[in-house]
Amino acid sequence: MFPRFLKVLVVGAALLAVTGCARTTQSGAVGVDRQQALLVSSKQVDQAAAQQYAKMIEEAQKKGLLDRDPAQVQRVRTIANRLIAQTGVFRQDASGWKWETHVITSKELNAWCMPGGKMAVYTSLIEQLKLSDDELAAIMGHEIAHALREHGRERVSQQLATGVAVGVASAVLGLGQGGTQLADMVAQVTFTLPNSRLHEQEADRIGVELAARAGYDPRGAVNVWKKMAQAAGGGAPPEILSTHPSPESRIKDLEVYSERVMPLYQAARRGG
Repeated sequence: MFPRFLKVLVVGAALLAVTGCARTTQSGAVGVDRQQALLVSSKQVDQAAAQQYAKMIEEAQKKGLLDRDPAQVQRVRTIANRLIAQTGVFRQDASGWKWETHVITSKELNAWCMPGGKMAVYTSLIEQLKLSDDELAAIMGHEIAHALREHGRERVSQQLATGVAVGVASAVLGLGQGGTQLADMVAQVTFTLPNSRLHEQEADRIGVELAARAGYDPRGAVNVWKKMAQAAGGGAPPEILSTHPSPESRIKDLEVYSERVMPLYQAARRGG
C-alpha cells in the first residue's frame, strides 16, 4: 500500500508543477520580493472571501453592530481610501478590486482585510488604544498588505499541499460543494490561524510604505505596536497580535523600515 505521506508529497508536487510559483506584488521601496507557491486561483479565493465577508457583514448588521458611528466610519474610510490609492505601487490590478471598508462594534482589538479588499476595523482597536490617524493608517496598511501579497491564498495553498491526499484531490477537483470547503478555509486563515513570522514581516514592511506614500507618518507603526504590546499586559495578546514575531524584534524591524520610507512620506507631505 502506497504510504500516506508519499501520496501527499506526490499530489502536492503535481499541484505545484501545474500551478508553479509566482510573485504577487512588486517589491516596492521596502524590497519585499519572494516567490510564492499558489495552488488555487485568485478568483477562487476572492469569491470564497466575498462569501464569508457578506455573511459576517450581514450578521453584524442584524445585531446592530455595523457602522454605528458615522464620524468614525468616515474617518476609517478616508484613511482606507488614501491607502488604497497607493496600492498600485505593489500591484496594478488592485485598483480594480471591489474594495469595501466597515467599522464593527466589538470589544476585540482587531482589524482585517480579506482577499480581494474586503476590510473591517473593530471599534475597541480605535478607542481603547486611542489611535492617531498615523497609527490607524499603520494597522490598516498592514492588513491591506496581507491582501496585496495574497497571504490568505498562499496559506490555503500550503494547507492543500500538506493535507491528506484525498482531501487535496477533492479540493483540486471541486474545492467542496459549491466552494464551501474553500470558503471555510479562507475564513480559517483570516480569522483563526495566526500569520507566520514571514507574512507578518512582509505586511509590516509593505504597510509602512503604503502609509508613507499616503502621507501618514510611517513611524506611527512603531508607536502602535508598542501600544499593542502594552495592551497585552503580560497575558494573552490581542487577536491582532497573535503572531510569531516578538514585539521587540517587530518594533526594531519597523524602526528600520519606517526610516527607509521617510523620504516617501516627506514627498507626499510636500505634494499635499
